[in-house]
Amino acid sequence: MKLRTTVLALAATGLVSGCATAPDRKPGDPFEPMNRAVFNFNDGLDRYVAVPVAKGYQKVTPQPLRTAVSNFFSNLGDLTNAANELLQLKITDATQDIVRFAFNSTFGLGGLLDWATPAGLPKHHQDFGLTLGRWGIPSGPYLVLPLFGPSTVRDSMGLVVDVKFNPLNYMEPAVRNPLYVLQFVSVRSDLLGATDLLQQAALDKYSFVRDAYTQQRRARLRGTSDNAAPLPEYDDQGDSGAATVPAKGAAAGAPAALPNYADPGDTAASPDGGSGAATGAPASGLPNYTDPGDTPASGAAGSVGAAPGRPNEGSNEGSTVGPAAPAAASAAGTAPMAPRSTSPETAKPASAPAAQ
Repeated sequence: MKLRTTVLALAATGLVSGCATAPDRKPGDPFEPMNRAVFNFNDGLDRYVAVPVAKGYQKVTPQPLRTAVSNFFSNLGDLTNAANELLQLKITDATQDIVRFAFNSTFGLGGLLDWATPAGLPKHHQDFGLTLGRWGIPSGPYLVLPLFGPSTVRDSMGLVVDVKFNPLNYMEPAVRNPLYVLQFVSVRSDLLGATDLLQQAALDKYSFVRDAYTQQRRARLRGTSDNAAPLPEYDDQGDSGAATVPAKGAAAGAPAALPNYADPGDTAASPDGGSGAATGAPASGLPNYTDPGDTPASGAAGSVGAAPGRPNEGSNEGSTVGPAAPAAASAAGTAPMAPRSTSPETAKPASAPAAQ
């Protein structure tokens, strides 16, 4: 009797503790006990079968070949994307996906090479579950499917339609089944890095996957229903266009009212037809940078344009040019320049003093 009571007490204690430690159910996940059981089955199958096969596939297959296989199945998926976009009345996206499929199938060796993305045709990701959500059908409770993983009631119904959209479904079983296996291994190989992150970051893998999946589907559904706002205009005001009325002699389309960055010392004067001055002569009004000691005296006959201190070639006396130069130099606070030696013809030897 005592043994029976002890056994019942231990069983009741275990039951109560098990109920106390059970995870709290979320309103959007009423099937959590069943979902967790299916999730554990999928996780064990993935850990002991899918991951080793994917790692072996990575080890024996070069990276370019793995990329080509991934591009091939992605190219086939563009047809499914285009079909769902047509059902969502997104004509532009559907046209881009059809052009992507035709472009990669023609120039990409049947889709092994992705030339459409560098050419500016974006890749879209659509399915029939998003199409149902686009037309207002709620997602329903969260649901974990065997082998297929996280889903919802709405996405589970959409999965059946997506299989009909897949071109692989219309091939012969001898070709279709190996391609399905290769597609699964290729996708699982691409997600090995995400699995390592999940193992390190998640305390409860089931809750982490459930929250990540629901948030991703909501974001993608908002992306299919909301129209993106136009980007602001950041064009430079100086580059907005050409002048309305171009200046006389200016080329058409030249920007108007550009600032003048030319050095005043490099500005060429316009040719004077009356005086015959050569083009490129310094313009009048430029600042005077000459030394005050080198400035020629104003009003000196025959001294305009001549350098100070040089003999006047037109003078018969051989005196220096600018008799007012010493006065100008004295006024500027500098000593007058000594005259240079005169020409040999006018120079006279000094006479000796007269004898007493």
